Amino acid sequence: MKTLKEKDDFIFGLRPVIEALEAGKTIDKIFVQNALQGDIYQDLKNLLAKHKIRPNFVPVEKLNRFTRKNHQGVVAFISDVPFERIEDVLPQLFEAGKTPFLLILDRLTDVRNFGAICRTAECVGIHAVILPEKGAAPINSDAIKTSAGAIYNLKICKEKNLAHAVDFLQQSGVQVFSATEKAQKLYYDVDYTQPCAIVMGNEETGISKEVLHHSDEKIKLPIEGKTESLNVSVACGAILYEAMRQKIKEVL
Repeated sequence: MKTLKEKDDFIFGLRPVIEALEAGKTIDKIFVQNALQGDIYQDLKNLLAKHKIRPNFVPVEKLNRFTRKNHQGVVAFISDVPFERIEDVLPQLFEAGKTPFLLILDRLTDVRNFGAICRTAECVGIHAVILPEKGAAPINSDAIKTSAGAIYNLKICKEKNLAHAVDFLQQSGVQVFSATEKAQKLYYDVDYTQPCAIVMGNEETGISKEVLHHSDEKIKLPIEGKTESLNVSVACGAILYEAMRQKIKEVL
């Protein structure tokens, strides 16, 4: 059975996962076999509820794809990065006299895209990156390596419902701009000097309809060639640096 001393991004087995939680490890994702029973699982279930961690219930075949060893119906992915809530982070920014500059990644699944985006985000001064609890790329060693360690210098917020998070931001005075090729307005025609959050979507399907519906503005990058869209990390970099340009210009 795998122990906590091993350096993989995931652990498996009921006792090792319980030990990880009791040791204060950050659980990125946890997968539990459908209809799992037993006293030890009940102990794990109680711990997950205590830490407000929602497991993903899956068939045993999915767990077997992670490992062929005795996983006992549980596989957990561990993150070295602590997760926070935007409800806690945003008031701290305002209290510190900062103009919130936030990035929302809606179901971005590619680990290297995520790492590259975090590297750019940290360089331009993003205060927090907001992710959904489900459907996001794992924050593992590949993501950290691709970010050149920048993830460690960002606040990473995991939210149960991104649309609700957007509502909270708007009610707090934050403008939310969603990047989509369906937009009419170009990305350099909006004001990023105010408290704002920029939303980037999934590599294949873009931003969810629910999040788009809640956004204040939809923005896009101009495309002159035959290719319909840019890689999401490239597009995100262009928008973030335009925002940074506006912020620097305002100060000067």
